[in-house]
Formats: sequence, structure tokens, C-alpha cells
Amino acid sequence: MSRHSDRSRPFASSPCMAAEVDPASFDPLTVDPVQSRDVARWRKAERIRLAGVRDALGQGGRAHVSDRIGQQLGDVLAARGARRETVLSGYWPIKGEPDLRPLLTALHGTGIIIALPVVETRAAPLVFRRWTPRTKMVRGDWNIPVPPPDAAVLTPDIALAPCLGWDSGCFRLGWGGGYFDRTLAALAPRPMTIGVALRAAKLPTIFPQPHDIPLDLILTEDGVAAKRTDQ
Repeated sequence: MSRHSDRSRPFASSPCMAAEVDPASFDPLTVDPVQSRDVARWRKAERIRLAGVRDALGQGGRAHVSDRIGQQLGDVLAARGARRETVLSGYWPIKGEPDLRPLLTALHGTGIIIALPVVETRAAPLVFRRWTPRTKMVRGDWNIPVPPPDAAVLTPDIALAPCLGWDSGCFRLGWGGGYFDRTLAALAPRPMTIGVALRAAKLPTIFPQPHDIPLDLILTEDGVAAKRTDQ
């Protein structure tokens, strides 16, 4: 069922590109700041490597993977009971991320309500604005197209999160902004979260830090690749 929100409520999430704003930052909640900085340096190198893996697919390869992920996601949503009035937070693809806009358009046609994440305040949780295929997009932070300020603000039942990398614990490596983790920490009730990833982007671990929050499942072009073990 649709759950509309009050704009005064704190929300969180984002395109996750804050690493480009402050790549030297570390989480003060970690026990060892040296270890935290080591992880931050490793993640920065992995982001570069994994972006290269994505780029190497080429336009045709990325389109093929996007189609396959879209098919898998449609099956997962149906199995998870997504139906008319369910609020699904998608994303606008950047930097070669799987493009699920055709699926979002098709889901909109079935009555599922689509929202997109928006950074309204830097270093704060994301706001989710309603999107339809007819929405006139505006430029948001990092020049990413977002629904306009007068679009309805929603609370998602299900949230998609594009992953640069992922591990079997359902931890996600994004662009480093921490927005999605911040959003999950603020949302109550928490939506079901699905990481959208390439099979080739699997890592032995992302070295989870205190601020990292695992997703509910990871979906690749081959289907569900990982599920949280504490569910």
C-alpha cells in the first residue's frame, strides 16, 4: 500500500557519489581510524576497477545485461507480492549502471507507484519523489535528472540500489556517498531493499564498516545471487 510522507520527516539515500566530494573521509564510529582509512583507500581503488569492468562491456553489453536484470527483477517483484499501489523506489542510471527505466515504465502501467531518490540536503537522507513516464525531469545534485520539487513525496515499500560491487553478505559498494545507508537508517519501517549488480562485480568482502547496512538481497543478470542470512 502507498505510504505518503510528511516533508518534515527525515529521509535518507542518494546517488552515492560523495567519495568524489571527500574521498579522504572516514567514519569516526570505527574503532581504528587507521583501519578505516585503509578500507577507504581500498574501496576507492575497487571503485575504479569495477567501473572499468562495467565500461568494458560496451554499450551493447550493458544493454543486454540491463534487459536480463529487468527480467529477473520483474520475477522477483512478483514473487515478493509487489502489486497495485506498492511504492517502488528505482533510480536514474548513471555511469553505466543497469538501465531499468523500461521496466519501471511497464510497472507503472500495472499500477505500481514509482519513486526516484533525490538529494534535497547534502549529507542528509534522501527524499523519494513520485515519477511517471510523463514526469518532466529537472537537474538535481551531480546533474542527475530527478522529478521536480512539486512531485509527491513518498515512502518506498521496496527500494532498488545500484551496486558497483557486492558481497555474499548483501553488503553493497556504491560510489561512496553513504546516502543509501543513511536513508535506510532513517526509514521506519524499513523498505525491502534489492541491490542491482553485475555478476562480475562480486567481491570476497567489502570490509563492512559500522555505517554499512546490508541489503535484503542482491540481484544480478543471473537472478538472486545473495540473501541476508538474518531474515
